[in-house]
Amino acid sequence: MSEQQSEQRHRLYGRAAGKPLSKRQQGLVDDLLPRIGIPETGKGELFPATMFSAANRGVWLEIGFGGGEHLAGQAARHRDTGFVGAEPFVDGVAKLLTAIDEQGLSNIRLRRGDARDLVATFEDASIDRAFILFPDPWPKTRHRKRRLVQPDFVAELARVMKPGAPLRFATDWADYANRALAALIRDGHFEWTATRADDWRAPPTDHVTTRYQEKRLGDCEPVFLDFVRV
Repeated sequence: MSEQQSEQRHRLYGRAAGKPLSKRQQGLVDDLLPRIGIPETGKGELFPATMFSAANRGVWLEIGFGGGEHLAGQAARHRDTGFVGAEPFVDGVAKLLTAIDEQGLSNIRLRRGDARDLVATFEDASIDRAFILFPDPWPKTRHRKRRLVQPDFVAELARVMKPGAPLRFATDWADYANRALAALIRDGHFEWTATRADDWRAPPTDHVTTRYQEKRLGDCEPVFLDFVRV
């Protein structure tokens, strides 16, 4: 996608860089990231499984992985699964690269940038599971249009996820939880799996806690909404 086309959409984030990286982190960004970076392709042309060993049991996607704690944790638990992640902030990318290097994780591929651009490149029905965990809440009413979970992006997720693939959305902002739930149900391709309050109030047993989650910056306790692509 061209820079002009990107500017026609609402940005999901502010600055993509914070304080300067350490020498080690910069080295990983310069050397490791190009080796595990996800290649640029046209819309709908990338089949994620081709980036991993043929023995891998599917591909999981994390959209906006923050500091990478969840993505690295899941990849360490499921080394026979391929993981793809997108994150615009170089600080978060550097932190995840550090975890990949320290833990010897060979089953992760990354894209630094807007997750919408990455998802658009995937072939239909090519993702086995997806996570959207604590995305930028844009809590002010006038900024809600900048939130990631909008009808057009939900439709793109439905396109790239396989039937039966789980999707997890988590937030600690009540309005975002309500609106995301409505958008996903309204799309018609996702079934909410909750049957009781604890299903969205309690962290799932397979969840990996993130630093952002521990800061408790939202206006409610974390809400976990699990869906299945139908």
